[in-house]
Amino acid sequence: MYEYGSLIGGEWRDNAGTAFDTYNPASPGEQVGRYRTTPGDAINEAVTTAARGQSAWAAHPPAERARLVNQFLDAVERRTEAIAEAVTLEQGKPLAESRGEIGKSLREARFMAGEAVRAHSHVVPAQKADCRNMVLRRPRGVIAAITPWNFPVLTPMRKIAPALSHGNAIILKPSELTPAAACLIAEAGREVLPPGVLQIVQGAGDVGGTLVGAAGVQGVTFTGSVATGKSIYAAAAANLAELSLELGGKNAVVINDTDDLDRCLDQVVGAAFQCAGQRCTAISRVIVARDMERPVVDGLRRRAEAVVLGAGTDADTTMGPLVDGRQLETVAGFVERAVAEGATAVTGGDRTSVASHPQGHFYQPTILTGVTPRMEAAREEIFGPVLTVTAYDSFDEALEILNGVEYGLTSSLFSNDSALIQRFLDESENGMLHVNHGTIPDDHMPFGGIKSSGVGAYSVGPSAAQFYTTEHSAYVQHPGR
Repeated sequence: MYEYGSLIGGEWRDNAGTAFDTYNPASPGEQVGRYRTTPGDAINEAVTTAARGQSAWAAHPPAERARLVNQFLDAVERRTEAIAEAVTLEQGKPLAESRGEIGKSLREARFMAGEAVRAHSHVVPAQKADCRNMVLRRPRGVIAAITPWNFPVLTPMRKIAPALSHGNAIILKPSELTPAAACLIAEAGREVLPPGVLQIVQGAGDVGGTLVGAAGVQGVTFTGSVATGKSIYAAAAANLAELSLELGGKNAVVINDTDDLDRCLDQVVGAAFQCAGQRCTAISRVIVARDMERPVVDGLRRRAEAVVLGAGTDADTTMGPLVDGRQLETVAGFVERAVAEGATAVTGGDRTSVASHPQGHFYQPTILTGVTPRMEAAREEIFGPVLTVTAYDSFDEALEILNGVEYGLTSSLFSNDSALIQRFLDESENGMLHVNHGTIPDDHMPFGGIKSSGVGAYSVGPSAAQFYTTEHSAYVQHPGR
């Protein structure tokens, strides 16, 4: 069983805070971990310790920081099996997905370590003959990071790697549902990193609020729901801390035409049901040309019915349980209300059990047809294995449906029509745009959204430097001229 308190100044502490436990979502009676909430005075100490550690860490030449970050990533990679097991036991996803999550997080992190030695400062022509102008970037300082339960490795590493690579110290509060993976990552950091540059605090939303509002925090990065993001936005404003918020999505694929429907639907279902649909980038809406609706629905139904539900530790499982009973009830409620509004569940549509784990939080992969754009299931983030299908008669209508939600994270179009592809690239109101493939992002591309799906610089890619560093205009005049 995993047992951790807070990591402050390179040492684990068994805080005096309230204990909380984690459980296996495939077997809810099975306790997986016990943790201790970080009290407010310890959070303030972590911020002070981070400020001291950051000053020394920022003094390292960028190439040396990159070398140490890569050593840290090597230490994480050596723990792949242990971390994957922790993810599966606390979050529920199949072990293969957990290993894949770690692999992707390391590829992204190694790219971001390389960003430490790439040019972010630059020379600008001066107005005076005897001057040289430069735009410099410096480490921002102490970064507070709050991460969700659905990707217990990938999301923390998307914050840890760029923060460290750009010379910051980071204090991470992982989700109280899945903290073990972050603690194991921090253990890897203890092998390589100076004390204080990577610290862990534990607890629920109140701990996150205290951390975000602590004096001395210069940047706040959060991944999670829109509602929580708004509260963090308000709390960070007290210190005028810089923000990077990655929030929810109501992502759609527009299927207009395709030469290979099987390839198209394989990618749609993969993007929809990975992590049991509990992904901010999951495809949850299928917007399909009316003359293609029947074959698309039939293909989606067959693929949904081929999904093998089970515990993430079972070798045959292709989709695990939802993370907890509350999430199970949330997903079930969305589907029940959609059916009451007139939608039809052509497959799935209910809770289910698995013989080897009868008490698990399992929900059937679900395809809802007859869904209109105004239905709740077509507008709100369900965060479960549910695909809605809506037919359209013109591409103008398709774009109207696509953009008619408050979210703007990612979207996909399947078409061979170059004019429609160009319109999609110009008019889709999303931060990430995919043409003729699903919504899985590359390891080096900017990741983020617009509208209610994000605020501030994107994570991953060169643009992350806009959050993890500060900008300075410098003017150097030659003396004696």
